[in-house]
Amino acid sequence: MQAALFTLTLVATVSAQNGATALNIAPGGLALKGYDPVAYFADSKAVHGTAEFTAVHDGATYRFSSAAHRATFLAQPGKYLPQYGGYCAMGVAVGKKLDADPTLWRVVEGKLYLNVNKDAQGMWLKDPGKHIATAEEKWAKVSARNGFDTM
Repeated sequence: MQAALFTLTLVATVSAQNGATALNIAPGGLALKGYDPVAYFADSKAVHGTAEFTAVHDGATYRFSSAAHRATFLAQPGKYLPQYGGYCAMGVAVGKKLDADPTLWRVVEGKLYLNVNKDAQGMWLKDPGKHIATAEEKWAKVSARNGFDTM
């Protein structure tokens, strides 16, 4: 038990020192490249948020298209956060930490998934359930890496 805790602490410390992050945020902390996380669910589309309506959650700044969307997010932030920290879902499924395009998205079973480009989105959409299961298995290892992978 102590060895496991030591290993977990060591991994967390090394990840923090190397700058590894499980959140895909821009320098300055902006998440989702400024897109409104609630809009994917409420409006069924990707909508740019504005600097007027923002909220900070787990060190990331989210923008919203309205005060109502901001309030909705603040009531249940976990419901609206993108899976895999906002990295490409198909990338995670193949063991890569890739950026994501917030306009290439899908909500599956109440969860938001993003992809890096149309090719990745097309591949992912062929079998989302399979790719989600695979990504879930790989996410801990992928998220611990510093920076982005190349395609």
